[in-house]
Amino acid sequence: MPTPLLRLVVLFGGVSAEHDVSRVTAAHVLAAADRGKYELVPIGIAKDGTWLRNDKAIAALTDGTPLPDALDVAGTVVDPLTELAAHAADTPTVVLPLLHGPHGEDGTIQGMLELFKLPYVGAGVLSSALCMDKAMAKVVAAQAGIPQCRWLEFRDGVDDPNTIVADAVGQLGLPIFVKPANLGSSVGITKAHDEAELDTAINVALRYDNVVILEEAVTGREVEVAVLGDTAPETSVPGEIEPGSEFYDYEDKYITGAAKLVIPAPLSEEATAQVRELASKTFTAMRCTGMARVDFFYEESGRGWLLNEVNTIPGFTPGSMYPKLWEATGISYPDLIDQLVTFALGVHRRRVGFSTEH
Repeated sequence: MPTPLLRLVVLFGGVSAEHDVSRVTAAHVLAAADRGKYELVPIGIAKDGTWLRNDKAIAALTDGTPLPDALDVAGTVVDPLTELAAHAADTPTVVLPLLHGPHGEDGTIQGMLELFKLPYVGAGVLSSALCMDKAMAKVVAAQAGIPQCRWLEFRDGVDDPNTIVADAVGQLGLPIFVKPANLGSSVGITKAHDEAELDTAINVALRYDNVVILEEAVTGREVEVAVLGDTAPETSVPGEIEPGSEFYDYEDKYITGAAKLVIPAPLSEEATAQVRELASKTFTAMRCTGMARVDFFYEESGRGWLLNEVNTIPGFTPGSMYPKLWEATGISYPDLIDQLVTFALGVHRRRVGFSTEH
């Protein structure tokens, strides 16, 4: 009897503002995964939390029909426990969460998968929650001695809304970047040039989260490094983003495509070694596993490398920085998926191997 294919469950969609980005990511991962190795099962999560197995996409994968650029969250309504855990009792299963933002990238889905005792790709509960919350990530980065830009946190209902604008301008200067603490894909981010814009920007960010980050505007190059692995992570060649607008915003990333990705980034050997080492240090400090994209600013004539943020579920389309960086480093898109699955199985074996006896 032939060995059964490993069942790779791809979760996409989700209830966050990054729902549509996830649908694009999932379509490209499914198209790239080796169908000779995996039984691919795409499951979309609707904005109301309903889980739907995309039978149309499964049929397309079976008969070789091209997938759309973005998967629909549609199909057969399924129960998460039955669809994931019950099937896993019969077929080796790994879950690949491609759920950007809250309730997907923040440790919630990871906690559910651990309760189901299922291996999954990417960071665990603590690391996912930490990297999603930019404010707490900055606290940990500071403790680990990782350089970063100057910043302030505003917590709605805790901090004084009447003084935050003046405090931020006094401590950070203008312009100031304002962003929700727990979101990605540049959703809810504003560059404020004066106090009136800053007040408006804070209110925009509060539409998405009750914690808001205010950061100094760094005049520097935007450089990203992909990281892959577990206890001894590998780093990719760095890549540089040349924004097509004032900053690398949502439209620049997903609509206009005006931003230019330069891979490898034109850096000196010394600067390249520095940023790769700093990316590995950040990955370890944040307790990441599997994958992450670590983003930096580079002040060539100033403070040098400054951590921007860590993305534990980076964009994964063929045009996204994470797979493009690995391709430039020598790992193809399909091989990257294979390595991530292998790491997921290894981390899971370690996780379930700990004693539960007193």
